[in-house]
This record gives sequence, C-alpha cells and structure tokens, in this order.
Amino acid sequence: MRSHWAIHLLLAMASLALPAISCAQTRTAFTGIPSQKISEAGTERRAEEIQREQAVNLGCVISEISGKFYWASRANKEMVRLPGGAFITYVARDGSGYVRVTDPNAKAAAALMSPTEAKFDYVEHILLGLRSVTYYGMSQ
Repeated sequence: MRSHWAIHLLLAMASLALPAISCAQTRTAFTGIPSQKISEAGTERRAEEIQREQAVNLGCVISEISGKFYWASRANKEMVRLPGGAFITYVARDGSGYVRVTDPNAKAAAALMSPTEAKFDYVEHILLGLRSVTYYGMSQ
C-alpha cells in the first residue's frame, strides 16, 4: 500500500514539472519503476539491485503534451518517439539518454528474445559526461 502511494506521488510531482501549456492535451505515455541499476565509467562498472522503497524515487515518467514527448522524470527533456518492432524508443533530443520500452502488445514475442526481455519491460540509459547509468525495470 505504501509503495502504491509513492508511485502516485511520483506521477503528481512529474506532472507539476511539465512545461506550462494552456489547453494542451496531456497524457502519461509511460511510467516505470526500476529494479536494477548499472553504473559505468569506462574503468569501472557497478551493478546493484534496487529496493522497492528506493525504486519509487527513481521512477521513469514520459509524458506527451500536444504530440510532443517529455522525459518528465529527467528535467522534462524533450524526446523523440521511435517505434520499431516490439519496442518503442524515446530518445532525448539533447543526446542525454533514451528509454526503450517493450510494446505491451508485443511483450510475449519480446520475451522469447532473451531472459532480459522476459524479465524487464524497459531500459533507461542516462549519459553523464563519459559515464552512464542504466536502469532496468517494469512498467506501471
């Protein structure tokens, strides 16, 4: 029950941070909660499991406003939506990262590709200089 409340709080906070556009059509295009985090820096790599209590604060939210997509959980960076096969990829216009989501209608087919596609619904890849952080998780 507590984690469900936290997800609603995350969504509310993300929606408050969206650009102010009057009379715009707004919807949440994707919401996910990570369970794995991989940090890489060329000379080092660290993988860790994320506990549910921490995961809700690291959630991924993509919003659509008047046909444009925004990485609401990452400073509302504008994104481009690229559908392809069993996946939809949202790429930040500024090159700071991307989110690849399994199309819910193709989850069964994607799950046959590998254990990764069977276990997770999305990957979020964030570039920080020459370092990166990658989250794997489930859609909400």
